Amino acid sequence: MPLDGAVLGNLAAEQMAALEEAYGDDENVHIGGAVTIVEILRAQGEPDAQGNVAMSSDVRMRFNQPEPYRVVGLLQQASFNMLAGGGMTPPRAS
Repeated sequence: MPLDGAVLGNLAAEQMAALEEAYGDDENVHIGGAVTIVEILRAQGEPDAQGNVAMSSDVRMRFNQPEPYRVVGLLQQASFNMLAGGGMTPPRAS
C-alpha cells in the first residue's frame, strides 16, 4: 500500500489555518524555522493467533534551518509547549 500523503498534507493545512487565525493580521511576523516529523509504521510478519501484527517504526524529519543546534532548540521548545498544554491543538478523534 502506498503512503497516504493526505495525512501530512491535512496536518500542514490545519497548522497554516491556525497560524493565520493567530497571526494573520500582523504584518510584522513571518514563518522562521519549520520542522516536520513523520513516523512510518511497517507491519512485520503475519498476524499472531489473536490477530495482532508486530510493527516496526521509523521516524523521519525535515527542516529548513541550516544550523543543527537551532533545530534542536525548536524541538525542545515544541516539547516544552506541548507538555505545558500550550501552542498546539490536540488531534481530532478519528
